Amino acid sequence: MIYCKEIDEYIRYCEENPQKINEDRKLLIKNIVKPLLSRDDVFFDSDTYYKCIQYCEKWYYKLFPYQKFVYAFVFMYKDDIPIFKTFVILMGRGNGKDGMMAPLMNFLQSRLYGVSKYSIDIVAASEDQANDTFKVVYEMLEANKKKMEKYFYWNKEIIIDKKTKAFYRYNTSNAKTKDGKKDGAILFNEYHTYENYKQIKVFTSGLGKIKHSRVFIITTNGYVREGPLDELLKVCEQLLEGMENTVRYFPFLCRIDSKEEADNEECWIKANPSLEYMPNLYNEIKTDYEELKLFPSKKSEFMTKRMNMPEQKEEEEAVSWDLIKKTNKEVPNLEGKSCICGIDYASLSDFASVFLLFKKSNTYYGITHSWFCKNSKDRARIQAPINDWKEQGLLTEVDNVEINPELLCKWITEKGKKYNIKKVVLDNFRYALVSKALIEIGFDAKNKEKVKLVRPSDIAKIQPVVESTFVNQKIIWGDNPLMRWFTGNTKLVPWQNNTKVYGKIEPKSRKTDGFMAFVNTMTASEEIEEINENAQIFEAITF
Repeated sequence: MIYCKEIDEYIRYCEENPQKINEDRKLLIKNIVKPLLSRDDVFFDSDTYYKCIQYCEKWYYKLFPYQKFVYAFVFMYKDDIPIFKTFVILMGRGNGKDGMMAPLMNFLQSRLYGVSKYSIDIVAASEDQANDTFKVVYEMLEANKKKMEKYFYWNKEIIIDKKTKAFYRYNTSNAKTKDGKKDGAILFNEYHTYENYKQIKVFTSGLGKIKHSRVFIITTNGYVREGPLDELLKVCEQLLEGMENTVRYFPFLCRIDSKEEADNEECWIKANPSLEYMPNLYNEIKTDYEELKLFPSKKSEFMTKRMNMPEQKEEEEAVSWDLIKKTNKEVPNLEGKSCICGIDYASLSDFASVFLLFKKSNTYYGITHSWFCKNSKDRARIQAPINDWKEQGLLTEVDNVEINPELLCKWITEKGKKYNIKKVVLDNFRYALVSKALIEIGFDAKNKEKVKLVRPSDIAKIQPVVESTFVNQKIIWGDNPLMRWFTGNTKLVPWQNNTKVYGKIEPKSRKTDGFMAFVNTMTASEEIEEINENAQIFEAITF
């Protein structure tokens, strides 16, 4: 059994004030903290922990109870290996993330912690972000120069403990020049800015060479969807629900539990745990809230940065992010079942997607694949984890000047051996480039039973139906981050007679091909033979 007064006091505070604590932190205590405290194979280094508290409060400022709570888990070990390798701390803007983490980092590099060369890199997308965390320690040393110069050497770029030789410095995310580091810890500031793992992997690749290596992530939420932060939060949510914590994460997530809570001042503390200790923070949040009433365009920033509940501007999004996430449910075995095949691409020198749409028990199911042209002119602007999607089998990268239509048709042919593909649907203006390949596998536009060419009027007609499938959670395509990305990149565009069609939020970097392939199938959705478990199974067609 482990006992720590600061942990015990914070648990008691949470239990006595449930209205102030979001569900994530309640689950953290229930499924991670309490089971850990009951173990007899864990060593809590209370001596070093209290040295840390004393050091931070003497040279910096008094720590808040939740900060002492988090600190305690840094000093828990099994066989001299930290129980938690990665600390994920999500809080609203203005809660003092730099002030919470910088003193701890300074302590870990110091002789009081006592690990030789336990160097720490602060990493952020911009120099200003990284330097903000660095300056907390730098300014403390400058203010106490006579006493501290005995223990540390420092300038405006690096701080070194004279005994442990451990440095503390800041970096921007330059993946070309920062490889091969041997750090004790990495502190990622504002993790939400990362659009892929390239820069992250560079800095974490050197971990493990120094005793007690750790990663600390401090961030608000942000505007990058399906990037590293979204994936990280998804894993954290699974851990909080009770999944075995083999990755050794400590997820301290502070956010409101629903969008409606943003209108309730008493709920703001859920995303802002420093609120009751920092009166000025309340005034800042209150001012932001009053401003969004006058300037609706500020709502997205308030929800994302203050409440950690991302929300795109309503006039831009075709489908809300909450509804997009609900497509992530299991797709049943559909072998032998009938479906409609949709194809979409803006240019074969960019992305192309194929989508198979099934219907069962009044719910639509999708199976899909996409191709990406490695030589796309927009490649540098597309900030998305393409390599990860390739590894997951969701995407094929084509090393050519364009995507050969035969690749799409080969995939359709292979799926046609397993599923009963009744019809192919694609944009009227896209058919010419793929017509030859489609005809060769039996889909000729002259046969309207086999091919449907879609026009904007068809899209405008089906748009309310598509919207309804998301609102009523009647569209499922499994755990497919690429489809979520395509869908999140799509906006509604006014069209004729008060109808709407779809467009890209940003045409060069925000692609929508997979979503539009799905929309194309929906224009022929009435032709899908709904799956009846008691009916005779259709034989899959062959080509």
